[in-house]
Amino acid sequence: MPSYDNGHLPRHVQVLIAGGGPVGLAAAVELGRRGIDCLVVEVRTTVSRARPRCKTLNVRTMEHLRRWGLAERLRERAPLPTSWSQDVVFCTSLTGRELSRFTGVLGLAPEDDRFPELGQQAPQYVLEEVLREAVEEILPGRLVLGSKVVGVSQDDARVTVTVENGAGAHTVVTADHVIGCDGPRSVVRDEMGARYVGGEALRPNFGMVFQSPGLWEHVAHGPAVQYWVVNPTAPALVGPLDRTGTWWVIGFGVDRETGEREARQIIDAVAGRPVQATVLSSDPWTARMQIVDRMRRGRVFLAGDAAHLNPPFGGHGLNTGIGDAVDLGWKLAAVLKGWAGPDMLDSYEAERRPVQERVIREATANMRVLSTELLADNLDADHPAGAQARRAAGARIQETKKAEFHSLDLVLGLRIATSPLIPAQPGHADGPACTGARLPHLFLEDGRSLYDLLGADLTLLALDQNVSVTPFEEAAILRNVPLTVVRLPGPAAGGYAGRLGARLALVRPDQVVAWLGDKAPDDALALVGVVCGGTPRKGAAASRSL
Repeated sequence: MPSYDNGHLPRHVQVLIAGGGPVGLAAAVELGRRGIDCLVVEVRTTVSRARPRCKTLNVRTMEHLRRWGLAERLRERAPLPTSWSQDVVFCTSLTGRELSRFTGVLGLAPEDDRFPELGQQAPQYVLEEVLREAVEEILPGRLVLGSKVVGVSQDDARVTVTVENGAGAHTVVTADHVIGCDGPRSVVRDEMGARYVGGEALRPNFGMVFQSPGLWEHVAHGPAVQYWVVNPTAPALVGPLDRTGTWWVIGFGVDRETGEREARQIIDAVAGRPVQATVLSSDPWTARMQIVDRMRRGRVFLAGDAAHLNPPFGGHGLNTGIGDAVDLGWKLAAVLKGWAGPDMLDSYEAERRPVQERVIREATANMRVLSTELLADNLDADHPAGAQARRAAGARIQETKKAEFHSLDLVLGLRIATSPLIPAQPGHADGPACTGARLPHLFLEDGRSLYDLLGADLTLLALDQNVSVTPFEEAAILRNVPLTVVRLPGPAAGGYAGRLGARLALVRPDQVVAWLGDKAPDDALALVGVVCGGTPRKGAAASRSL
């Protein structure tokens, strides 16, 4: 692909992505790996390490990184290896009393063969740096830094985008489609006439990153990825960014003015003793529970924070945005390559909105009990009343916070209940394997993941050596749909067929089961047509970049 700098943008691309944060970069990787020419426009010239808001990459996001060949690269750069800790601790301070503990949290511990990749604790900047590298490798010159999208208009044939560089000069680029990944202050959202619907929390919060190399010497509770501090001086959430003394902390109920004035006092109260510390950055914020009234207008789409915002508790926000990018990426590629029909892009909002709404509900529920709600008398006391207070606090913590740290049913178990791409199959609508859900994972006898065998586009899994796949192959040829047929070997096939309740499974590029059956349907062509979004529009194949 041709390379362009900020002063020489292409006249036309297939997809223009406004915003080069993790979601925009993930969309570019998904599209670029599928041969789609896209341009990412990002105002920041460097990745900021000052405010690493996201620290949790969940199992599903790591599965996508595995599919892109980036999971190990990211783990090598993550400052906290998964082996270091899989715990969340509740305590009166880092040097004080422990109140309760959760282990095996956030997908950091294996569960048989439920997933091929553990979750990963990593600052957001690590993910961004890895994704920037990947975009440059896949799409050389297509990551345009120091520029921003300032205008978007469209007609039936194309989208016209105005890009402003750091010197204030404007360049016009046309695109077949535009994805707005430009965050809460999205220009794309405003230009397409969408708006947030929802509310905000009343309580302010004050985030900080600080350096305190000697603090680890005083931590009484061992390594943990989060410490929830329950004391009246500084009810807070704190955790390590690395193992050499860089920490993040959120002071609950602390406004900007108080946080900036009392930053050192907050750190000392969280530590439970005076410590040497240097504040590196601060980040006042208020939780928002909002989702846009529409995620698409014609050829323009929204993803990530430009489309939805949720409280950070549970670590779902960025991961939901990565899910948006994957969903929209493979669907746009299918349309631009000419093998998908009009229902393909209509399905984006139909499939993603229920997920986003569920995440907002769950994150809001997680926010109902924070350190401020756990305060009680005598939590640090040595006498019997103190022991009783700590037992009561521990019981409440286990009752109210478990779902926040053990949420794999939300991360892996969501099912697309209604989609134009998934035909109704009442017999396969629930259970451990069902249509519209993530394909259950399996490690093969040689240690490989079943997911590593799946094709880039549609995959037909055949779990019986005698079951015919010919009707699907013929339908794919007639529809010009790329189809990979995978026959599992020997005993693995029989056992896995029992798990699925079927001998055949048609799997989408995002590892979602589109159809299950024991034999090909009477009209395999019609089934493939539904899964591919209907009959492609004439001239729907990808346009050339100029």
